[in-house]
Amino acid sequence: MSTAFYVCAVITAASALVSLGYSVVALLSAGSDAELNARYTTSRSMALALVSFVPFFYHSTDFLAGIAITMIVVQFLDAVIGWNERDRLKTYGPAITGVVNLLALIWLR
Repeated sequence: MSTAFYVCAVITAASALVSLGYSVVALLSAGSDAELNARYTTSRSMALALVSFVPFFYHSTDFLAGIAITMIVVQFLDAVIGWNERDRLKTYGPAITGVVNLLALIWLR
């Protein structure tokens, strides 16, 4: 596989793992009212993280593109949430990650 493939795969997996990390932290710190929502968030993040590693074993450009697009959308939506919360780190971090992932996807294609 090409360098572009592996760069896109690594960025996509890193993005999914960071999202999973935030979900786990939310789950561990959630009060009883928010715990159920945090569980759902963590389960979805876990699924995305696991699927993001498939391209390292099953070298499909189309499969990687699908996962990359999914994580790009997740990151941009996270940036919108950060913007609404007026939190620079939670706005610019996901936005930059989404842009970098988008550039890697464009390079891949």
